[in-house]
Amino acid sequence: MDAEGNPPGPGEGELELRSAAFTDHTLIPDRYAHHRDNVSPPLEWTRAPDGTEELALVCEDPDAPGGTFTHWVVTGLAPDCTGADEGRLPSGATPGRNGFGELGWGGPQPPVGDDAHRYFFRLYAVDRPLGLGEGASAEDVHAAVDGHTLAKGNLVGLFAR
Repeated sequence: MDAEGNPPGPGEGELELRSAAFTDHTLIPDRYAHHRDNVSPPLEWTRAPDGTEELALVCEDPDAPGGTFTHWVVTGLAPDCTGADEGRLPSGATPGRNGFGELGWGGPQPPVGDDAHRYFFRLYAVDRPLGLGEGASAEDVHAAVDGHTLAKGNLVGLFAR
């Protein structure tokens, strides 16, 4: 099941995606927020299945005013990569553009007083190189992985201010 309770699609397996900074459906610490240190949280995941050519990571907030807001896009992750350290991309990874218009991580920044927003971290193991360069959008990743996902992992963090 994914973070929204949906079963994997046809042919899709699951990757366990976790963070040393928070657990699934718990609060993301303030230091990762856009208005604070704005560093990406550490992530680790289980090894991708055989046949994986690339891993891609997207973090989105579906509770943002005006629709889903992108906080992180990372492509070009090597198939044998099993994590990302706090504030760093693994060697060879390519940063995409977040909703703030910046490359790389753009931490949580929900409106003051909103209920906690959900931040969906999604990791995709795909059967082909995606060919997405620096500045790729979440929409680019979603379109590129469609029909090519071997496995995926989900982690949901919460944040309010």
